[in-house]
Amino acid sequence: MAQRYDADREFEHKHRWTILVIVSIAQLMVVLDATIVNIALPAAQDALRFADGDRQWVVTAYALAFGSLLLLGGRLGDLFGRKRMFIIGLIGFAAASAAGGAATDFGVLVIARAFQGAFGALLAPAALSTIANSFQQPAERGRAFGVYGAVAGGGGAVGLLLGGVLTEYASWRWCFFVNLVFAGVAWVGGQYYLRNQRPATKPRIDWIGTVCAVVGLFLIVYGFARAASDGWSDLLTIISLVVAAVLLVAFVQVERKSKAPLLPLRIVLDRSRGGAYLSVGLAAIAIFGVFLFLTFYLQLTKGYSPVLTGVAFLPMIAFVLIGSTLANVKLQPILGSRILITAGMALSAVGMVYLYFIDSTSNYWVHIFPALPVLGFGFGLIFAPAINTATERVSRDDAGVASALVNTMQQVGGSIGTALLSTIAVSVTSSYAATHTGAAAALEAPVEGYKVAFLVSAGIFAAGAVLIFFLIQAHAPLPSGAPPTDGGGAGPAGGQEAVAEGGEPGQPAPESAGARTQRGADPAPGTA
Repeated sequence: MAQRYDADREFEHKHRWTILVIVSIAQLMVVLDATIVNIALPAAQDALRFADGDRQWVVTAYALAFGSLLLLGGRLGDLFGRKRMFIIGLIGFAAASAAGGAATDFGVLVIARAFQGAFGALLAPAALSTIANSFQQPAERGRAFGVYGAVAGGGGAVGLLLGGVLTEYASWRWCFFVNLVFAGVAWVGGQYYLRNQRPATKPRIDWIGTVCAVVGLFLIVYGFARAASDGWSDLLTIISLVVAAVLLVAFVQVERKSKAPLLPLRIVLDRSRGGAYLSVGLAAIAIFGVFLFLTFYLQLTKGYSPVLTGVAFLPMIAFVLIGSTLANVKLQPILGSRILITAGMALSAVGMVYLYFIDSTSNYWVHIFPALPVLGFGFGLIFAPAINTATERVSRDDAGVASALVNTMQQVGGSIGTALLSTIAVSVTSSYAATHTGAAAALEAPVEGYKVAFLVSAGIFAAGAVLIFFLIQAHAPLPSGAPPTDGGGAGPAGGQEAVAEGGEPGQPAPESAGARTQRGADPAPGTA
């Protein structure tokens, strides 16, 4: 009934800051899982006795399931309710994590990772779209996406630290079991504070478009993962990438004609929104250089323990938090996303160039530490405004798939970065080793590969700065008190009517969140 719908919206608005904490915990679990498992992988390999050649599948199984199912997961949230997908995703991710932690052989571990990815594809879009729909006022939205951007940009580094501590002082299995803690807290909060809402019209799924998208994304992630291990000339790599390109082109054509598209093209054809998605993808490609190659350098070249490696990244984590919060709360209302993302890309390029000058004898405090705050602040300026821009002015009925596209760009970008930068680093290392001899050369060879990877990452950030500056529209502040809209604002008036579980379609839309802000709602953090 309409009254129940009004009550649910009122309840969610009143507790929106608590909801932000709940979904941020869930998103942190998903983000840090990638790096925390990488830290645990050597110990898991020793315990389960699988070959070096099989090790990549622990990472790839997750990436394949997560990357290929994200768009479908986001659309399912739009069709059947974001709370429902959020809870299902949490329970499934936790169960898969428990299975991975208890694995007694390699096969069980890989299957558990694949299920983690599949349920993560339900969870991540539901988390982001919940934030997008819960915060409409620009100032509050800025604070909320500042928090979310910090999680997205710094979660990987947190995973390095947490993974190091758990692996060194407990067991690699706890790198999986720790997810039960995150999931448990988020599940309890989600059950109480979230309300499920579904469209008034009968849900339909574009099955042809879904198959094209799922198989196309699966093959593109698989193709880049295989390129990293078997090379770009490998026949299966080439076939996977070519078929993926064909399927994704077919997906676009199907979506243009579909009456109920999986991904409405209006979402990405908006210049600023499309630029925001592009910035997330480019940043994901380039950021890979920091997390992977700097980790390799610290552990393999400098002999840092996993815990010390995680501690070494703390300056970057701190400045991701500062950059994300400052960007969305203070700077975006004044400068707009174009200036902030461009500046973030430029700063990140500078930080990467600084890392290019390391060698095997470099000192952390002189040659690495100065780059980390620059990189962290740059990442904060990129992710928080980009995610905000990618999901603003989207109707409630499209919020899930719009949010899923953010995660898809991160996942596909990371896969491209893995293949591209790894190939470049290996090639440079081999060339250096072939032309230099001696113990010193053997130590320096991989560092040369890392350095060139840093430089290529800097080039990607620099190119991204130019592209984003010309693609995202210049900042044009709305008149005071004007709600954001593109004909489909994030409130219910912007899309189809929504009804609560058990409600009836065709009822009038409830009053907006903005009209309720003075009626008992919790104030934003830091406000009176």
